[in-house]
Amino acid sequence: MNTEDLRNLLVDLQPIPRSISGDGVRLSLRRIEQELQRFAPQVQLEAHEVPTGAQVLDWTVPQEWSLRSASISDSNGNRIIDIANCGLHVIGYSEPVDTVMSFEELLPRLHWIEGKPDWVPYRTSYHSKTWGFCVSENQLQALRNAGNAGPLSVQIESELFDGALTYGEIVIPGTTEKELLLSTHICHPWMANDNASGLVAATATAIALAQQPLQHTIRVLFLPSSIGAIAWLSRHGEAASRKLDGGLVITGLGDSNGLTYKPTRHGNSLIDRIALDRADVHTIAWDPYGYDERQFGSPGFDLPVGRLTRGVHGRYPEYHTSADNLSFVSINQLEASIRSIVSMFRLADNAVIPRRVDGRGEPQLGKRGLYRSTGGAIDHRSPEMAYLWVLALADGKHSLHEIARQSGVSQESVDEAFRRLVEQELIY
Repeated sequence: MNTEDLRNLLVDLQPIPRSISGDGVRLSLRRIEQELQRFAPQVQLEAHEVPTGAQVLDWTVPQEWSLRSASISDSNGNRIIDIANCGLHVIGYSEPVDTVMSFEELLPRLHWIEGKPDWVPYRTSYHSKTWGFCVSENQLQALRNAGNAGPLSVQIESELFDGALTYGEIVIPGTTEKELLLSTHICHPWMANDNASGLVAATATAIALAQQPLQHTIRVLFLPSSIGAIAWLSRHGEAASRKLDGGLVITGLGDSNGLTYKPTRHGNSLIDRIALDRADVHTIAWDPYGYDERQFGSPGFDLPVGRLTRGVHGRYPEYHTSADNLSFVSINQLEASIRSIVSMFRLADNAVIPRRVDGRGEPQLGKRGLYRSTGGAIDHRSPEMAYLWVLALADGKHSLHEIARQSGVSQESVDEAFRRLVEQELIY
C-alpha cells in the first residue's frame, strides 16, 4: 500500500459510526477486506459473530445497538445538534428518546469539555441503560439561548436488540504452529487517531507480512475494545497460551508524538526485548490500565503482548474528542509507524524460541546419548552445558540468540543443542 492508499483507507474508515457492536463494525471490516483483495488476495478476513447473551469469561455479550439519527432542535424546529454533523454527539449505547424538555431538564444529560469551545467529547455507556448528548461549549451556550426562548425537542432514534458482537480475524499461515499476534480495537466512531489509524496500520501490516514466507503464523484481530478481546480469549486463549511467541496491541499511530511502547506484565518477553533495542521507540512503565493488552496479559492467560502507540491515551488533549480528526493525523507518521511494526514482527518471526515439551524437572539426557556416561564437573564449553542452557531457558520467552548471549556458550553450540533436543522430542 502506498501513501495514497493509506490516506484513502483512513478517510473511508474515519467517519463510520462504530461501536462495540452493530453494522458500523461490519461495514469497517468490509472496507478493510477490499484492501486485502487488492493487495493480498491470498489473505482472508473472517468476521466472527458472538450472539447476545453469550457468556464470555466473567462477561455477558450485550445487546446490539443501532443508531439511525439524533438531534436537539429549538422551538422553531432548527437543529442545533445533529449526529449527522459529528458522530460523537450521542453517548454510545444511548436508549431511544423522543420528547420535549426545557434546557434545565436537558442539562444533566449533556457532556462537554470546559475550555475547549469547539471540541466535542466522546462518551459511552455500554453496560448501563441511559441516554445523553456530547456537545461543544459553544453548542452548550446555543442550547441555553434556545432554551430561554422555548422548549427543546430531543430525539434519539436508536434500537437495542438481541443480535451479535462482531470481530474480524486475519490468519496468515507460517511454516510452524507458533504464532505472533497483532490486535487493534474497532469500536470507536469518528476519531482518526484513536482508532482509525490502528485499523489502517493493522491492515497494511497484514498485507506487508503476507508478501514473504513466515515461520510464525500471523494472527491479526480487529476487536471491539475489552469485550471483543474477552470474547476472543474465551474461545482461543488456552491455545494461544501454548503457541504465542509475542504480539502487539496497536492504535493511535498517526499523531506527532514518537512511538511509545508499553511492555508486557513481566517485561522480559521477546517483543519487549525487540522494542527495547529500537532507537525509534520510547518505553514506558507497565500499568494495569490501557487497551486490550491488559486482557491478553491477564494472569490466567499471561500472553506476551505489548502495546505500541504514539501519544499515550489520556495524555494528549485531543484524545477522545472531536479534535481527533483527519487533520490531527499525519500520513507520514502513520507510514513510519507501519514500517516499525512490520520490522518488529519480522525480527520476532526470525527468532527461534524453544519450548519444553515437558518442563517438569530435567529430562534424562544420558539414556538419549546426550550426556557423558561418567559423572563429574563439566565446563561451559562442553556440549552438555549447551543442552542444559537450552533446556533451562526453553520457556517460550527466550530466543536461541538470547540463550547464547546470556549463557556465554557459542551460538553454534546452542544451535546444535537445539537441533539435537528437537530430534529427541524434548523441545519444540
